[in-house]
Amino acid sequence: MNNILKIAGGFALALACVSQASAGSFEDSMGKCLTKNANTRDAAVVMLECTADAGKLTGCKVLDNSQPNKGFDKAALCVAEALPMGAKTGVVKVPMRFPGGG
Repeated sequence: MNNILKIAGGFALALACVSQASAGSFEDSMGKCLTKNANTRDAAVVMLECTADAGKLTGCKVLDNSQPNKGFDKAALCVAEALPMGAKTGVVKVPMRFPGGG
């Protein structure tokens, strides 16, 4: 649970620290991943486990998916490729929340 809170806090801090251009690029990547793989009107929560190193996530696998067979697992894996991680290293759990309604 502590790792989840650290990642969520780190994610929020990373987004706050990046420039507007970089934040826009991440938001664009997230939107593209979602529209390519899942229905943006549906909501879902996906939990990933990844290795963080050199500012990136690698070797991600899906631990939990609230909407199986609807593409949110693929969307989360796609988003993880663009997620800024800063100096965090090691195995981390990354919660991804897709709010739906779009």
